[in-house]
Amino acid sequence: MYSNLQECLMDLERNGHLVRIKEEVDPHLEMAAIHLKVYEAGGPALLFENVKGTRFRAASNIFGTMDRSWFIFRSTWASTENIIALRSDPMKALKNPFGNIKNGLAAFKALPSKKANGLPVTAQEIQISDLPLIQHWPMDGGAFVTLPQVYSEDPDKPGIMNSNLGMYRIQLSGNEYELNREIGLHYQIHRGIGVHQAKANKLGQPLKVSIFIGGPLAHTLSAVMPLPEGLSEMTFAGLLAGRRFNYSYIDGYCISNDADFVITGEIYPGETKPEGPFGDHLGYYSLTHPFPLMKVHKVFARHDAIWPFTVVGRPPQEDTVFGELIHELTGDAVKQEIPGVKEVHAVDAAGVHPLLFAIGSERYTPYQQVKQPAEILTIANRILGTGQVSLAKYLFITAEDQIPLDTHREVDFIGYILERMDLHRDIHFQTNTTIDTLDYSGTGLNTGSKVIFAAYGDKRRDLCREVPEEMNHLRTLFNPRLVMPGVIAVQSTPFTDYASARQELADICASLEARGPLTSVPMIILCDDSTMVSETLSNFLWVTFTRSNPSHDIYGTNSFYENKHWGCDNMIIDARIKPHQAPPLIPDPAVEQKIERLFASGGSLSGIKLR
Repeated sequence: MYSNLQECLMDLERNGHLVRIKEEVDPHLEMAAIHLKVYEAGGPALLFENVKGTRFRAASNIFGTMDRSWFIFRSTWASTENIIALRSDPMKALKNPFGNIKNGLAAFKALPSKKANGLPVTAQEIQISDLPLIQHWPMDGGAFVTLPQVYSEDPDKPGIMNSNLGMYRIQLSGNEYELNREIGLHYQIHRGIGVHQAKANKLGQPLKVSIFIGGPLAHTLSAVMPLPEGLSEMTFAGLLAGRRFNYSYIDGYCISNDADFVITGEIYPGETKPEGPFGDHLGYYSLTHPFPLMKVHKVFARHDAIWPFTVVGRPPQEDTVFGELIHELTGDAVKQEIPGVKEVHAVDAAGVHPLLFAIGSERYTPYQQVKQPAEILTIANRILGTGQVSLAKYLFITAEDQIPLDTHREVDFIGYILERMDLHRDIHFQTNTTIDTLDYSGTGLNTGSKVIFAAYGDKRRDLCREVPEEMNHLRTLFNPRLVMPGVIAVQSTPFTDYASARQELADICASLEARGPLTSVPMIILCDDSTMVSETLSNFLWVTFTRSNPSHDIYGTNSFYENKHWGCDNMIIDARIKPHQAPPLIPDPAVEQKIERLFASGGSLSGIKLR
């Protein structure tokens, strides 16, 4: 396997997976725009050889396709998968101890290895201003590191085996940061580094942090991998790389000897500065908020260092492949934690965290003829209390009953639930709770609501396959469009405020109720552009579940409360853009035009067919 990033890139080039960009390219918006077009075209990895304002090269779209990712890890994938499976299910080793000796030896050989100083990454000491300062989207607050490996140690139990390696956003320039002396570190709730900082704060001391950029791609992937209890990111990095994670200490900071760049510094208790805005994976900007300030100690680089980066935006993007790799390696980790769970799918098209599909089990009352959600409600609450999936806003859950189900067949799965939901009984809200930091549909940073749509039992209704006549010619709604069976999108006037929306929705519900039962349409999406929402499944999932807060934006015809439980006849989700929500990501037209030179005849990317 590769000992550094350059070896990997050269191997990709030899095998037709990489293209060099020889023209000078501006890190301000141009590099990101080029990456986005090449990713969308299913194109190769990119090596930018002439980055304006820096002597360092940069690379992107390395993980751009699953085929390329399989190729990169082709020699270590199977053995890593086996060891993770053993960690998740130790009984496998007990049942076949001799067959698993080689897995144990591989795990032992992957333990981190401490080396002396003076290795490649410490070849030169540089400054932040020497780096490729890449700004991705027009409204970004500055330049960011998008593929960092952020390393911290437990202040109570220092050492590499009690460390955390995570991928947290790093702002290098802009806002109030003093260039070369300060950078921003954005981490969200449920992150390991937060535990370390809390302990350091309690001790009244700064938290030492090392940021590794580049190195073997196994190290990059390890920073985003949810691992079984007892398997550290550093050991996983060694497993997937096929060689030990080599490290040393300089001035008390851990150094990845195989990285291309290392930034070291300290986070002091109570010190923050505004970080952001930044285009993020939900397809919107995450806005400016106070996040920990890291005071830079030293910055190191290899002589031949290459700066890896990606661009995040409305999915799918390169980080979508990360999600697929994680699923392939770890399986469905939630299944190991929650009895009865058969499948959980965080829907990428909706930005991952806003929307979950799950299949559970119904074993509570097999002797009863009448079937209704029971065990799956228990499972749903367990899911919404487990790790990163606890940040979800919408959870659709059911259990198989004669018909096999697949959460990745989104239309079929939603349709199965909508056919069986009792809208008077099967909608369950959780209010004033936590949601994803990057989701601005809620009531504040990290705060919003959740809803569970549970369904089990016999089919209750046939779903419409065209727009019912009752949905046409409504006084306050127009352009009704079929999204999928049972789901209709309709346009209304732009959202202004919740007081007005409540009155408007009351009028809409009254006009629908006056037209009689509408049983074939359990879900109505109120939006700004129903043509766009109905055009693709991806548009429907993205608009509906990123632009709504369940407690505030779900309404219903003939709605009622009974013993604090809410129900309705037809559910209406208000997915219009709200004034408090973050703006969507829109490329700069001038930059789009400027980069056309690379794709024209004679340009480095002229062989790539754009979609």
